[in-house]
Amino acid sequence: MLPDQLRSKLREMIAGAESPREKAIDVMYAIQELQGWMNDEAMVEAAQLLAMSPLELEELATFYDYIYRSPVGKFVIKVCDSTVCWLEGQLRLTDYISSRLGIGLGQTSADGLFTLLPVCCIGYCDRAPAMVINKRVYGNLTPEKIDRILAQLAQKADFSGSE
Repeated sequence: MLPDQLRSKLREMIAGAESPREKAIDVMYAIQELQGWMNDEAMVEAAQLLAMSPLELEELATFYDYIYRSPVGKFVIKVCDSTVCWLEGQLRLTDYISSRLGIGLGQTSADGLFTLLPVCCIGYCDRAPAMVINKRVYGNLTPEKIDRILAQLAQKADFSGSE
């Protein structure tokens, strides 16, 4: 399943580690970058490279918010639902994003562009409410700011065809 070049790169990365297990997240990220998420076949192949069982890798993958075990949109919106963001109006803004995109939490828009997920805390409490989209953090959110962000991302998708 993995291209030979990626498999070689991963083997080299793993060989440089004191223990193969310490590279488990890096290996999953690298594979996920290739296909967008970690399907069962990818989990088995990663586990073999790491000398781990697929179950051990699955347990690790489900712990981390940035390893996806099902397909996600091109832009993964992670809305912080920590206490501080909640106090600053996170529920209202999550509802706004949800209605704007026509999806609920855990869902992906029909065009495949956006997936909306909750996340515990992103450490942006001084700029709450906040969200992360594809590893970029946005804070002090308002409906107007969200509209601008979503429009820019949609335009980027239209312009580039891929991120």
